[in-house]
Amino acid sequence: MDKIEIKGYKSFKDLTLYLNPINILIGSNGSGKSNFLSFFEFLNRMYEQKLTEYVAISGGVDKFFFQGSKVTDTIYANIKFQENSYLIELKEGDGKFVLSKECIGYNDDYYEIGHFNNESNIKSYNGLQRGDYIKRYLSEIKKYHFHDTGKSSPFTKESNITNDVYYLYEKGENIAAFLYGIQQNAPIVYKRIVKTIQSVAPYFSDFYFNVSTSDTVRLLWTDKYSSTVYGPTDLSDGTIRFIALATLFLQPNLPKVIIIDEPELGLHPFAIQKLSGMIKSAAAKGTQIIIATQSADLISNFNAEDIITVNQINGVSVMKRLEQDSLNAWLEEYTLGDLWKQNILKGGQPL
Repeated sequence: MDKIEIKGYKSFKDLTLYLNPINILIGSNGSGKSNFLSFFEFLNRMYEQKLTEYVAISGGVDKFFFQGSKVTDTIYANIKFQENSYLIELKEGDGKFVLSKECIGYNDDYYEIGHFNNESNIKSYNGLQRGDYIKRYLSEIKKYHFHDTGKSSPFTKESNITNDVYYLYEKGENIAAFLYGIQQNAPIVYKRIVKTIQSVAPYFSDFYFNVSTSDTVRLLWTDKYSSTVYGPTDLSDGTIRFIALATLFLQPNLPKVIIIDEPELGLHPFAIQKLSGMIKSAAAKGTQIIIATQSADLISNFNAEDIITVNQINGVSVMKRLEQDSLNAWLEEYTLGDLWKQNILKGGQPL
């Protein structure tokens, strides 16, 4: 994605933002970071033709309009993928969203593929060739969320070694089968994932894949000091999250876009440094990264152009990318994290 325009969505009245390979959002609580990330989840549910269900579960259409449907009656978005683009307009109709316009574009030439439907047509569209490119891109835009690490978290679930190996699910519930598939089909990558985990958790030895008669596995592991087989609840919250992050960013077939909220949660500063390296590595391989963070340690590992400040001004979320040239003098003695904590960066101040 090169450019995104959003109008009338949640706290965004009229946003135009150019996107880089790495995009790290910083800002106080309530500034709009999570709202921006949620737009991609909204977009993914629309692509999967599950928008009506998603909106109903999320509290209804009124929660998605900027300041409610009494103030805003249309959500507009235009996502640019180099010369290609995907444009949508949504209105409310009988308590549901109606796509009043859905278009694919090449440069500034748009072709309408549907209107006045409750669900998108792009997934089933079989017309112009540019539609295939846009479909492939939209299908890989997923927002990941690895915060739940409790006794009944997604990481404790069984997953199938036949059906659940194609891509990592958004909450990591198929991580055992996904890792098993990497071990079987890309052993070099698998060893890299294990070594990266060991660099943060030195006691960790390897994963233990005990495939059941129904072809399912759970996330089991062994340590270097005993023959005991452990489960995910035997890991600290930070370690299980780091395992999920290492699997996501080091997988052999990276998605086109990785979107994740506060990946640093519960991580040791050394693990945050490792995470930064994985983010840069994935971006160098062509994956676009969009992250929201509250961590000064994380942003200190990146360039100013990778950072986007998010502020809410009079109820409107405003996003602006930092400029390296304006900060060079400061960065000779301080890190970006230092400048953020000292309120020297213009915008995006933490609480």
